[in-house]
Amino acid sequence: MQPISVIFPYLPIPAHRRRDQARTRLAEIFATIIKSRKASGQSEEDMLQCFIDSKYKNGRQTTESEVTGLLIAALFAGQHTSSITSTWTGAYLLKFQQYFAEAVEEQKEVMKRHGDKIDHDILAEMDVLYRCIKEALRLHPPLIMLLRQSHSDFSVTTREGKEFDIPKGHIVATSPAFANRLPHIFKNPDSYDPDRFAAGREEDKVAGAFSYISFGGGRHGCLGEPFAYLQIKAIWTHLLRNFEFELVSPFPENDWNAMVVGIKGEVMVSYKRRKLVVDN
Repeated sequence: MQPISVIFPYLPIPAHRRRDQARTRLAEIFATIIKSRKASGQSEEDMLQCFIDSKYKNGRQTTESEVTGLLIAALFAGQHTSSITSTWTGAYLLKFQQYFAEAVEEQKEVMKRHGDKIDHDILAEMDVLYRCIKEALRLHPPLIMLLRQSHSDFSVTTREGKEFDIPKGHIVATSPAFANRLPHIFKNPDSYDPDRFAAGREEDKVAGAFSYISFGGGRHGCLGEPFAYLQIKAIWTHLLRNFEFELVSPFPENDWNAMVVGIKGEVMVSYKRRKLVVDN
């Protein structure tokens, strides 16, 4: 996907042809799985079964094509975004050694309480790592444009008092890349400062629920937000406990040519395996 895909999703360009061919092949694979599940007569407690059993308000069952689309969306929704955010998290930790040291110290404190065990509740205790991830995501949201269709006429008044009328049926767009750096919400918005999310500051709540929109918001906010933090925490928990790193390439830049904005080029590190030692 490329930025032009937002405006012209069916433009006959090579990227769209490859997308459509891949979608067709995935649909064939998932269709076989769905038919096999239905033919077996068995009901499993998994996401596939949830999609198969889902119904609309009018009672209509989901079609095979719709289930396929949902599975494809679930498969790819967090693949690139999580890997990109994990990379940015590491790049900033290695650039700002004080936060790297804080993250390592947090791991030591957690290990004093729980040993080498890692589970959902233990990962939830890692507030320093959480704030480092969240700040990397504030500065570099992989999805830089959120689109919504207006279901009714309404107006928006800016902080400067200017009013905009939004007609029903129009598409409204907002950019997390822009909104996450608004100076009246985030102090020194271009600076990496994970402590802005700490208790007592909580800059992500200054303007209400939509101050921080890396995961969107409202009815169609990203349902995978808790899992994304859990996943990236698990990755960096393992890395912090088992390796020493040094950033050897220049600090990365955004690749603005992609639909999901990733990192331009490669992020190179030198590493040495070591086991994090906890003092009793």
